[in-house]
Amino acid sequence: MNVMNTLQEKIERAKELDFGTIFSESIELFKKTWLQGFLLQLFTFIVMLPLIIMFYIPFIGLIIAQEESGYNDSDAFNAFFASMSLLYILFIVVGIFVLGAISVALNAGFYRIMKRLDYNEQVTTSDFFYFVKGKYLSKAFMLMLISILIAIPAALLCYIPLIYAIVPLSYFSLFFAFNPELSVGDMVKASFKLGNKKWLISFGLIIVSSLLAQIIGFILCFVGVLFTAAFVYHPTYLIYKNVIGFDEPTAIDEIGATPE
Repeated sequence: MNVMNTLQEKIERAKELDFGTIFSESIELFKKTWLQGFLLQLFTFIVMLPLIIMFYIPFIGLIIAQEESGYNDSDAFNAFFASMSLLYILFIVVGIFVLGAISVALNAGFYRIMKRLDYNEQVTTSDFFYFVKGKYLSKAFMLMLISILIAIPAALLCYIPLIYAIVPLSYFSLFFAFNPELSVGDMVKASFKLGNKKWLISFGLIIVSSLLAQIIGFILCFVGVLFTAAFVYHPTYLIYKNVIGFDEPTAIDEIGATPE
């Protein structure tokens, strides 16, 4: 029996999960992973920083031009938008896609770290970048692209379809992290199957954990968000763990144990 069939059978046979149990287990697991969660936010920001700088450089030029010509000078705005060549716009779009794929790979690396800490195993900072490799980045890129192609039309349709899509989209990186041998299509199918099976509890935990992470982060003078933001990944990980499980060594563990 192949991996996809095994995953589908486990999802079909999934037991009922308790909201309170998953939430309390998420808090306990977060106590082990909060530092790595902070590093995830930091690495993601560092990855995105070059794109942010390239995006805002032209706006800095606009501000300088406005200071020289006056803040109500419409010619400065016209000159600014005219100077944004097609090549520059293309560069920004390509940068968004490339860095977005790296972000997906970092999230998958964080799930891999979360599992190791959950089982009291040793982790290193380099584990974050395990999927930032050519053989994985292509799949990360496709998952990111599919996420965009699903999310944008869903948002345009009065956001109601997006509310549904949030759950299966949240499982993309999980199936990527623990089943990297699957095709991108199978990862998407498995994510939607698990998302449909456990939609209500997943959606509730995602919303509650997101709100809690933001509230506590704001209480901690806003900087605390960097430490609490990753909490939202824990409930979906625990749902995956309870439904799919890690009864046998996964392909990613076997690869990780093999010297390169």
